[in-house]
Amino acid sequence: MASPPGNWKTRYKASDLADHQRLEMTCKKCNRLVYINKAMISSIRGHEQLYLDEVERRARCKAQNCRGTMRMAMVRLDELSGFIGGIA
Repeated sequence: MASPPGNWKTRYKASDLADHQRLEMTCKKCNRLVYINKAMISSIRGHEQLYLDEVERRARCKAQNCRGTMRMAMVRLDELSGFIGGIA
């Protein structure tokens, strides 16, 4: 069965995130990095029902005199593992 069109940002709403899930937001203009979570998104009235691509589109950098657009990435610390190189 094929997956629905789009990517994870267009398939999931902010309300679908787990309480502990973090999202990485990077400014495309000044490269400022911040982490947000479900509670932070939901604290803005009406944002809890937005899809994540809509959250990303509305996000602006809060650095002084920047106001650049932000790029969203999902943080998955539980799936990271060390790379073991070489031939066994």
